[in-house]
Amino acid sequence: MIVVAGEALIDLVPQTRGDVLTPLLPARGGGPYNTAIALGRLGAEVSFCSRISSDGFGGALVERLEEEKVGTGFVQRGPEPTTLAVASVDAGGSASYSFYVEGSADRLFEVPGELPAGTRALSFGTCSLVLEPGASAYEQLMRRESARGIFIALDPNIRAGLIQDADAYRARFKSWLPHVSLLKLSEEDADWLGYDVRGWLAAGPAAVVVTRGGDGLTVFARGGEEFSVPGEKVEVVDTIGAGDTVNAALLHALALRGLLSPGALETLGHEGWSEVLGFAARAAAVTCSRAGAEPPYADELPASGVSGA
Repeated sequence: MIVVAGEALIDLVPQTRGDVLTPLLPARGGGPYNTAIALGRLGAEVSFCSRISSDGFGGALVERLEEEKVGTGFVQRGPEPTTLAVASVDAGGSASYSFYVEGSADRLFEVPGELPAGTRALSFGTCSLVLEPGASAYEQLMRRESARGIFIALDPNIRAGLIQDADAYRARFKSWLPHVSLLKLSEEDADWLGYDVRGWLAAGPAAVVVTRGGDGLTVFARGGEEFSVPGEKVEVVDTIGAGDTVNAALLHALALRGLLSPGALETLGHEGWSEVLGFAARAAAVTCSRAGAEPPYADELPASGVSGA
């Protein structure tokens, strides 16, 4: 079982690239939510851990989780409104966001009880680690489960407009690293955080995966190894959900190899990492080829890189 913890929200996506006045279409999203959906589509056993509004948007969010076979036993519900994220998509398909988060349900997340005995990994990221009081609850969950030997994956997925004190956030980010097994982040996020891969590895993670958009992915391993794969060539519609798809693909490929345990990543050499990263690159390319966060299903991807053979 892989548990994904974090926010679920509604993206308001413009119908026309580069036009801020074009009609906005609502779409279910949020980095952790997208990661959970992508894992479900790939065939992983996955559960979502969050707090979702009981309003109409919240109902639609939960309905999709159930449709995609994502467990909802750790989804808390509340009467507060659903967070809204207004997306701006440039001519090249890259998306940026403005958030409407005041008083929203996902900010009031509370630490849940024990996770299922079969939980192998717990994934965190994005707004849920910024907005209080929920951020402290997610952090407490991370520390608790790490102490139990659970594999922790982290994608900070920086949304700078939500971070009031950049230096305080960077310090908090470093405090998470001793509890993290796999750190994945975009090149832009790495730059914002100070791009100190070797320092991050020394603090805790067994591996750091950096995504470079169309240029592919690079993994930095604790032993000093560095492996890269190129990006998959595709006509980009938009990049919404691409990084979240990478999160899911990495976790799924590692799970099928039996590597979701602290320290296990150190056994994965050049060939193994090339297959895992290549699978993630192919999955992200499919997401980029269609509008919104619509990750691929397992049968849309070649089996190489996920068989664990």
